[in-house]
This record gives sequence, C-alpha cells and structure tokens, in this order.
Amino acid sequence: MPRKYSKKSQQKVEKVMHEYKEGKLKSGRSGKKVKSRKQAIAIGLSEARRAGAKIPPPKKKPRAR
Repeated sequence: MPRKYSKKSQQKVEKVMHEYKEGKLKSGRSGKKVKSRKQAIAIGLSEARRAGAKIPPPKKKPRAR
C-alpha cells in the first residue's frame, strides 16, 4: 500500500509542531497564537500542500441546510 503522506509533508508538520510547542506558532490571517494541536497540524499540512508535497486533499465540511 502506498504512503498517504510524503516525507516532505512529515518534515513540515514536525517543524510546525515544534513552533507550536514553543508557543511561537501564529495563525495565517489574524496572526493570533495557535492554541490547539489539531489546528497546528492543519497549518503544517496546508504549508506542505503549497510546497507541493504528496498529501490527500483536505476533508470537506458537510454543508448546513
């Protein structure tokens, strides 16, 4: 079975998590400090996507009716 996430993406997430643990990770537009672990991982994955790493597309949120 092929890898779901590339080595490059793992390195990006690792770097972002390190920033998060030091309390230096800021969110993109608002610039506020990131407080949740899930949000930190999402930031790392989106950065890796922009860098062209092999990552499955983000999950779609169900639409409210």
